[in-house]
Amino acid sequence: MRRCSLALLAAACALVGAACGGGAKQAAARIEPTRLALFGPLPQTIPSPGNIITQAKVDLGRQLYYETRLSRSGDISCNSCHHLDAYGADTGRVSAGFQGQLGVRNSPTVYNAAGHVAQFWDGRAGTVEAQALGPLVNADEMAMPNPKSVEQLLRADPSYQAAFHAAFPAEREPISYENVGRAIGAFERGLLTPSRWDRFLRGDRKALTDDEKIGFNTFVELGCSGCHTGTLVGGSVFQKAGVVHPWPDTADVGREAVTRQKADRMVFKVPSLRNIERTGPYFHNGRVVTLDSAIVQMAHVQLGRDITPVQVAQVRTWLHSLTGDIPQAYIAAPRSQPPRSD
Repeated sequence: MRRCSLALLAAACALVGAACGGGAKQAAARIEPTRLALFGPLPQTIPSPGNIITQAKVDLGRQLYYETRLSRSGDISCNSCHHLDAYGADTGRVSAGFQGQLGVRNSPTVYNAAGHVAQFWDGRAGTVEAQALGPLVNADEMAMPNPKSVEQLLRADPSYQAAFHAAFPAEREPISYENVGRAIGAFERGLLTPSRWDRFLRGDRKALTDDEKIGFNTFVELGCSGCHTGTLVGGSVFQKAGVVHPWPDTADVGREAVTRQKADRMVFKVPSLRNIERTGPYFHNGRVVTLDSAIVQMAHVQLGRDITPVQVAQVRTWLHSLTGDIPQAYIAAPRSQPPRSD
C-alpha cells in the first residue's frame, strides 16, 4: 500500500512539473502586440507607379531574365547569379561572370527585392528596374559592349519584336534599353515568397510553434529588430557594418564608394531576413558560411552582445518560419532561345 502511495505521489509530482514547465513555455511564447506592430505580411505584388504591371510585360520580363544571349559570351543570364529555383541567390561566396571573372560581393536574392529601399548592397540603384540593367553592361558580369548592342540583339529577333510591342503597345519603338529594365522589373515585382510568418501575422496563431514564437521574442529582446523590421524583416534602411565592434573585413568601403561621403564608409543596405536560411553564404562579402555564425557575428559586432548557444538556436528557429514558398509556376523557364549566330 505504501509502495502504491509513493508511486501515485511520484506520478502526481511529474504531472505538476510538466504542467508548470508547459505553462512557463507558453508564457515565454506569448508575443506582445506592440512587437508584432513592427512587422507586416507580404502583399501579393509590389507595384511601381512608374512601371505599370501587365501580363505581357511580365511574360517578356521572364523571357529576358532567362535570356543568355544578353551576355557577351552567350551563356550568362540573370538567373545564372540569382537562381530562381534556389531562392534567388547564388550558393557561392561571389558569382562568376564573363570569362569566369569573379565579382567582389555576394549576390543577394531577388525574391522580395522589389520592396527594398534600394538595390545592390550599396544602394546605387533605386529600383529593380534600374538594377536589372547594371549587370548587362558590367565588364565583369554579362559584359555586353553597351546598351545599343543589347537593343540591336533584340531587334534582330522577330519573337522579341512581337513581345516588346505587346508589352509596350503605346510606344512607336518599344525595344529600348530602358524597356528591358522595365520588363525584367515587372517580372521581379511578382517574385514574392509568402511563408508561415505571413499567416501568423494575418491572425493564424497556430502557424508558428511555441519554439518559433520564443525565438521571435529573443530576436526582438536582443535588439535585432532595430534594423531587421517591417514587411521584409530588413531591406528598409542602411547601416554601418561594425556599430559596436569593428567589422572583420574592411576592404569593401560600402556605400562610401557611391556617395563619396566619409560618413558612409562601411555602410551597407540591411538585407531582408526572408528566406535567410536558404540564401547563404552571408553578408556582402559572403565570407560567413553558416547561419549560426552569422547570428553570432551580428550580435557581437552590431549589438555588442555575446549571445549564448541557446539564444542562437532560438533566433535560428524563428528565422526558419521566414522561409517561404517559391512560386514555381510563375518562375517556370520559358522556351529556350536559339543560340546567337555572331
